[in-house]
Amino acid sequence: MNNIIVKNILRFAFLLFLQVLVINHIQFSSMLTPYIYILAILMLPFNTPKWLLLISAFVFGFFMDIFSGTMGLNMSATVLIAFVRPTLLNLISFGRDFNNDDTPDMKNLGADWFISYALILILIHHSTMFLLEVFRWNEIGTILLRIFYSSVATLVLVILSQLLFSFRKD
Repeated sequence: MNNIIVKNILRFAFLLFLQVLVINHIQFSSMLTPYIYILAILMLPFNTPKWLLLISAFVFGFFMDIFSGTMGLNMSATVLIAFVRPTLLNLISFGRDFNNDDTPDMKNLGADWFISYALILILIHHSTMFLLEVFRWNEIGTILLRIFYSSVATLVLVILSQLLFSFRKD
């Protein structure tokens, strides 16, 4: 159990620093903003208690907001996906019985399942972020384009990280 806790804390720290120190400083375009840090919430074990999931998302989003200067945007979007995650896992599991210590990843559950799971949570996160950031309906076209492009970029980074780290030999 302690190994799982240490592994997740290190994952949180690595993704936080990767997002803040590298990805946030790469100028892709005004329409494209990948958020790889949400992989930390996506990859928490299935048996993570809901209260711990929400608190972890709150703290993680809070630190992202501090380092990004976004005043609650990351925190609200991250807490929302943490809130939705258990329900989504129940909906897309199709009666599959998960090992409680497993994490939702491509190695354990297959690429099609993981991509569906990640894409839904990424779309929820990005929609929340960009709608709260702009908060004007007259720019809905721009917001939808940002959600689309950023979600695709984030999904590509998530899949690449899965290919790099999940399929290594144990």
